[in-house]
Amino acid sequence: MKFVLAFYGTRGDVDPGIALGRELRGRGHEVQMAVPPDLIGSVESVGLSAVAYGPDTKVWLEDTRDFWGYFFRNFWKIRDVQKYFRESREPGTRAWAEMSKTLVSVADGADLLVTGISYEELVFDVAEYSNVPLATVLWFPMRVNGRLFPNLPAPLIRAAMRVYEWLIWFGVKKVVGTQRRELGLSPAMGPVPDRIAERELLEIQAYDDVLFPGLAAEWAKWNGQRPFVGTLTLELATEADQDVMSWIAAGTPPICFGFGSIPVESPADMIAMIAGACAQVGERALVCAGWTDFSDVPQFDHVKVVGAVNYATIFPSCRAVVHHGGAGTTAAGLRAGVPTLILWMADVQVMWGAAVKGLKVGTSRRFSSATEKTLVADLRTILAPEYLARAQQLATDMIKPAESVAKAADRVEDFARRMQVG
Repeated sequence: MKFVLAFYGTRGDVDPGIALGRELRGRGHEVQMAVPPDLIGSVESVGLSAVAYGPDTKVWLEDTRDFWGYFFRNFWKIRDVQKYFRESREPGTRAWAEMSKTLVSVADGADLLVTGISYEELVFDVAEYSNVPLATVLWFPMRVNGRLFPNLPAPLIRAAMRVYEWLIWFGVKKVVGTQRRELGLSPAMGPVPDRIAERELLEIQAYDDVLFPGLAAEWAKWNGQRPFVGTLTLELATEADQDVMSWIAAGTPPICFGFGSIPVESPADMIAMIAGACAQVGERALVCAGWTDFSDVPQFDHVKVVGAVNYATIFPSCRAVVHHGGAGTTAAGLRAGVPTLILWMADVQVMWGAAVKGLKVGTSRRFSSATEKTLVADLRTILAPEYLARAQQLATDMIKPAESVAKAADRVEDFARRMQVG
């Protein structure tokens, strides 16, 4: 069969698609990826082919980061926030038509089109135009539910999520209308999750249901349409892994800090804060640079700065992990059985912070409000023995990486075959 996988966003957004594509190719299927231009190399490194899809991720990331920083400083200025939101999404909106054309060109003859969270509306319309079934891969509980935040009333959460769906729809309604007219499709009347549900399309939940107690029971009515498969990760070895493991072995287990694809505005200040806090709690620090340039920062004997590492290799040897709250990084830390501190920067990361806090395997705080003093307090909290014990127990309930990607591939294969018969 031929599978076309369209995934846009950061490495954390795209890696689940690459992991699924690699598994499908290993099963003998034809796989075509569509990803941001600056992530084509990541796709090709695992033997898959890709076409450029949308603007470079780094351009998109800067706009997104700036918006959330503005939002949390000015959330009461509703009109200003709306204007800023439209402007921050402008690069992605401008790319919509070109992304649609690209996807139409590669979707021809496909047995299944698979997409991630970003540009769901665009991919849905291309699937309808091309008469190709659609499956989605979601790495957090994006569909309306009452379990997203453990300490809030379920009806309130459902209502808020429904409002959010309509806000997204109003934000893309105009460009979706243009795309559908150009494709010769009838006008869409509401949020894409409604249309996906109505057509009984596959919605893979690429995370563990154990992280959101009660969610599986709430969604049992979907009768397998929203299967939980666990987080999809590549877990590729890096050149730094051996050196990092040697450094860890030469001293006490460190606290690992990483902020993924989201660039830190002041690397020097960040390193100074980490060094000061870790000195106060008597721990070493391992800082994974991600897409942040830490080349010109102060040096400390108890702090080691590295580039990319394989979290599956490194995290189990750490005392705790501190990161931005990306879905893949969060899952890696929980699978490793170590406590977590999430310093969130954007909307979805807030949810992962609430999840680890609700499970009592970690805590969370807004990144911009973190100081050396708060970092010390948060580290002392998660380094308590009871947090480690709960984290180790939770790890035994997490779906293993190889099992996750196998489950996801099984689901898309079965769905594609069922659509052929239908």
